Amino acid sequence: MTPQQIVAKLWSYCHVLRDTGVGTLDYVEQLTFLLFLKMADEQYQLTKVRVIPEKYDWASLVALDGDELETHYRKLLEDLAKMPGALGAVFQKATNKVQQPAVLRRLIVDLIGAENWSSMDADVKGDAYEGLLAKGITDGGSKAGQYFTPRLLINAIVDVMDPKPGDTICDPACGTGGFLLVAHQHILDNNPILDPDQKKHLRDEAIRGTDIGDLTYRLCVMNMLLHGIGTPTSPPPISRDDSLAAHPGRNFSMVLANPPFGRKSSATIVSEEGEESSEDLTIYRDDFWTTTSNKQLNFVQHIKTILAINGRAAVVLPDNVLFEAGAGEIIRKNLLSECDVHTILRLPTGIFYAQGVKANVVFFDRKAASETPWTKETWIYDLRTNKHFTLKQRPMTREDLDDFVTAYSASDRTKRVETERFKKFTYADLVARDKTNLDITWLKDDSETDVADLPDPDTLIAEIIEELNAASTELAAALSGDEPADLPAN
Repeated sequence: MTPQQIVAKLWSYCHVLRDTGVGTLDYVEQLTFLLFLKMADEQYQLTKVRVIPEKYDWASLVALDGDELETHYRKLLEDLAKMPGALGAVFQKATNKVQQPAVLRRLIVDLIGAENWSSMDADVKGDAYEGLLAKGITDGGSKAGQYFTPRLLINAIVDVMDPKPGDTICDPACGTGGFLLVAHQHILDNNPILDPDQKKHLRDEAIRGTDIGDLTYRLCVMNMLLHGIGTPTSPPPISRDDSLAAHPGRNFSMVLANPPFGRKSSATIVSEEGEESSEDLTIYRDDFWTTTSNKQLNFVQHIKTILAINGRAAVVLPDNVLFEAGAGEIIRKNLLSECDVHTILRLPTGIFYAQGVKANVVFFDRKAASETPWTKETWIYDLRTNKHFTLKQRPMTREDLDDFVTAYSASDRTKRVETERFKKFTYADLVARDKTNLDITWLKDDSETDVADLPDPDTLIAEIIEELNAASTELAAALSGDEPADLPAN
């Protein structure tokens, strides 16, 4: 079966669960548990090495029916959550949300039990699981997918970053692991012959991620395992934690990330009377340039600190990071000085599930201490002006990113050539701008001057709706005193 066929089969059962009140991401989560149990059983049949205790193995599920099955499955989830390694991580805080024993039986016997998952190539079952995650995250307007990074954008970013077998790659806001998986696959595709040490490094040491959400953490750990990253009995390559709370204790040669959108960090405070209120959290760290409650600005600082000297980063960031005053200006000036901020890709609107998002990809390399600024010139590629994309009528394709990938000149950036959309700005140009504003445009927006250049009506209507929805969300957040929700990024 192809990944697409597997996704279609797995997804077909989601409609059954919807009728019983199980949401799309909850459905993916339940499949995660069952997939893990089935694959562990398949491995046991081949190697006789038992990962799951016998009383909770796949055979114990197949042998039961009715209320006995539901009771046993609930107990299984509770006890496996106490196991060490990736096994315990997958089942951490797991609960059974398939309350009808007959439906649970169908999932076990007809769906998961009907396939031999271990016989599939890692990329087949991994791609199938990725496809299922994408459908679960973006289906039915799920808020969890508002900032889900489009896979074609991840592919283009990884292509220009070009990770190597010896790299250590981190995503401090990894979501379900999109950046990490594409980087891992890029290394395999471009290095077909790896020695045993390189293979072990790629499996056990090369990939690290952090996510704060229980569900996304669990899904990401399973996603890694299905792609051959980590092992069930070893500590998972993903940690469930708040990345901004502290330095992780190690540095990385590459960071790829799309930190969660939503400008402020906050905590929910419960009074003695039980009333809840939201309170902004300002991050205080000695290794940061400044203190702020702006989450994206803090992620920029955090990513700089976890890069090794000469380490490279590519980070998806909203426009406000490029122009915001105060802490934003301080961070931009320090970033330009202590790192080589060599490239900014201005992304078009209409590529994220959140309406009207304006974002960029900022590429920078950390450098050793120096008396002079490391950034000599920053190249900006404008993929936004006069580009009109929507998720359905006019989705962005890889071809729309190919010119940027070519212009980036990953093999030798000194050979870059200016074009209509790709311009360079010197360090002097940048610091001379008010508040070191890096939100730079130079192309004329044709639609503002010539009615004949307006996009087609369907695209124009979709763009207007996106802008109105974005404005409505921001207004509602301002009136309530809250910030937009922070959601998994990948």
